[in-house]
Formats: sequence, C-alpha cells, structure tokens
Amino acid sequence: MAFALITGASGGIGFAIAKELAARKHDVLLIARNEQLLKQNCNFLRDTFGVYCDYLSLDLATAEAPGRLVEWASTKGGGIDMLVNNAGFGSWGALRDLADGEFTGMMQLNMVTLATLCKRFIPILEKQPKAYILNLSSTAAYQAVPTLATYAATKAFVLVFTRGLKWETRGTNISVSCLSPGPTSTGFIDRANLGMIKDRAEKFSMKPEAVAKIAVNGMLAGKAEIIPGFTNWLSSKLAEIVPKNLTE
Repeated sequence: MAFALITGASGGIGFAIAKELAARKHDVLLIARNEQLLKQNCNFLRDTFGVYCDYLSLDLATAEAPGRLVEWASTKGGGIDMLVNNAGFGSWGALRDLADGEFTGMMQLNMVTLATLCKRFIPILEKQPKAYILNLSSTAAYQAVPTLATYAATKAFVLVFTRGLKWETRGTNISVSCLSPGPTSTGFIDRANLGMIKDRAEKFSMKPEAVAKIAVNGMLAGKAEIIPGFTNWLSSKLAEIVPKNLTE
C-alpha cells in the first residue's frame, strides 16, 4: 500500500488525521519538528492499528525543507498516494509588533512550503491509481481578522490556491480538497498567544478527532471544500456574501 504523508503530525488535527487514516488501515508518514512526539505517535499508530508508520523530524518553515522531504519520501517503496498539508501556525498581534522571523516564517510555512510541496509531489502522486491532496486552510480565510491579519491572509491564499489546483487536476487521478476548520481544541491558541480568548474559544471548539473524520470522509469523497460544523459552514458562507465593510 502507498503512504499518506501528513505534515504537522506531532499533534492536533494533523495527528488526528493520521489516526483516522491508520484506523482505516492506511500506512502513514508523519512530518513535524518535534522528534520525540513523532516517535511516540508512530509507536502508538503501529501498536494500536497495526499499520506501517515512519517519521521525519523537519522544520518545514525553511526554503530547503520541501526538497529534503521529497528526497526522504522517495526512499519509501510504496510511493505516496495522499499528501496532507496540515503544518502551519499563526501569531497574534498588530503587524508592526510581530517579530520579523515570526512574520516571515508564518508566510513561508503556511503558503510557500505548502504550495511547493503540492508542486513537488504531484509527479509522485500521478504514479498512483488514485491520489489525494488535502490542504489545511481555516474559516479565518473567509474574512479579514485584525491582529491575525497575516495568518488570515495566508489561509486565504491556501483556499484560493487549492481552488485553482482543483481545476488544474480535473480529469486526472488526483483529487484536491481544502479543509477549513473553525475553532478546534489544539495548541493553536497557545501557540498564537491568544490566551485572553482561550476560555471563550474552547466553548465553541470541535475536537480534532471529529474534524479529522469529516476531513478524511470529505477528501475521499472528492469534495472541493470541507468546513466541519454547521456554524462554521454558515459563518464562512455569510462572510462571502455580506458587504465587505461588515466583515472587515
């Protein structure tokens, strides 16, 4: 069996998607920075679901990371039939206050690395009878978000980029989908320094496992855009149709 390659798989939605795929007996490759968590996650998937799992510790927010990842993945005999671009992060604060490294790293990881991995892996995915790309966006992509302006803009890029790639791959063996979750119980709020809204956000958050199940079902069904949760879906659609001065 070919492998599903999942970035940002040390926890949160990424690891939840890995668990969902492993439960369906799909072999997986996990990519993230934290080697200790990756090792733990791989052992869990092997022991729990009896699948093959391997991992690569890699900082994807660097220009050379996609090349290193493709080279590593090419050593896996079964090939790749799923690319899940889950890795990404956001930082809260006014643009003028963001550290340069945080600002540029966010754009590199959320946009450049994601698009580059799609480009590099398409020739590999084309070798499979059926293949899938799942890119992770956010409900933040549908409107401007002050103090998360750069993050929301990167996720808007993912959404529009994935829509275009979906059309480019029409009639091929590759199905492309975009996942846009709303608030989810992951480490995102802590990583983005949004502790002041944590309690309120958790009240409306979905569990990563619930998001992952919807995501995998939608991906395998060939859905173009997947927005888990009715409230998230409704708010995203309203943001697209109401006057822009009401969502800015």
